[in-house]
Amino acid sequence: MVVCVCNAIRENQVRACARDGCRTPCQAFRALGRQAKCGQCAVVARAILDEERAAA
Repeated sequence: MVVCVCNAIRENQVRACARDGCRTPCQAFRALGRQAKCGQCAVVARAILDEERAAA
């Protein structure tokens, strides 16, 4: 699933960022070498990060 259309970030990339220690969407963007643009993906990205952290 595409999480961020503006930056072409996929769900599996966000999950990998969470496993690497990212706790916020901004941290995930930085880890992927990208910047937030419109911000519409932040809610979904945060949910994925939270889900991965809870599963760990």
